[in-house]
Amino acid sequence: MGLFDFFKKKETKETPKPEKENNSIALSMPMFKGGSYSLDKVLEDLKSHWGLEVSEISGDDEAATLIINGMMAAIAKMPAPIPSEDLESIFGYSYLWNNVEKEVPEHDSHAIVSILDKSKSQVEKFSLMTMINASILRTSPDAIGVYQGSQTLLLPKGLYIDFADFLLEGNLPVILWIYIGLIGSEEGKNSLYTFGMKDFGKEEIEIIDSQMSRSDLHDFILPVLNYILAYDVTLKNGETIGFSEEQKIKITESKAVYLDGNSLKLEL
Repeated sequence: MGLFDFFKKKETKETPKPEKENNSIALSMPMFKGGSYSLDKVLEDLKSHWGLEVSEISGDDEAATLIINGMMAAIAKMPAPIPSEDLESIFGYSYLWNNVEKEVPEHDSHAIVSILDKSKSQVEKFSLMTMINASILRTSPDAIGVYQGSQTLLLPKGLYIDFADFLLEGNLPVILWIYIGLIGSEEGKNSLYTFGMKDFGKEEIEIIDSQMSRSDLHDFILPVLNYILAYDVTLKNGETIGFSEEQKIKITESKAVYLDGNSLKLEL
């Protein structure tokens, strides 16, 4: 029995609010230093590593559209770096990339990967985007990592490739999709917030002033996010969640502490 068979959610008597349809494009930018990708090598990796069906290929190394497992994707080379003003402001938050302040400014070109199919769910689109990114990184010696501006994520090559393979195991690489902010206080308490859940039509989550360590908070929230996205779950004010029948973590919706608008607070 898998982990999420044990992840229980206590329902309240509130009337569920229908989830708004989210037709946003999934978009990311692989970065390169000194070279770029080969479309032929990327296509071969999509077939051999991921087992995907690729058809209706139109274009070349400079720009191409294609149908992958029924979804339309586009890949385009950009012979210039991503503007530094878009990147420098998030260096301080990019704890997943060692030496980010040195390595990212050295990139001299990038690509744009986008999934254009509005008929698919965000999870399906982000999954395909992740596979394409990983194939680009794996087949391009000059690739250094991926920038996802909508989620303020800078992700190094090795980490991205490793976590993308979660998809082969039937799990979601949420660490590649959602930014997880970790904040400590002088009193020794720690807080956490997510940034990017709204791209999936979900509320952002915060944990405020917890006694748990930041690493434990990070490890706790990953399966929660996986559960929400994998099963299209909508958490609501007044419910409880837990990893067992005994564990009941209260959910409260209120004004966000580290984000704009409201967030769902998990009381830990």
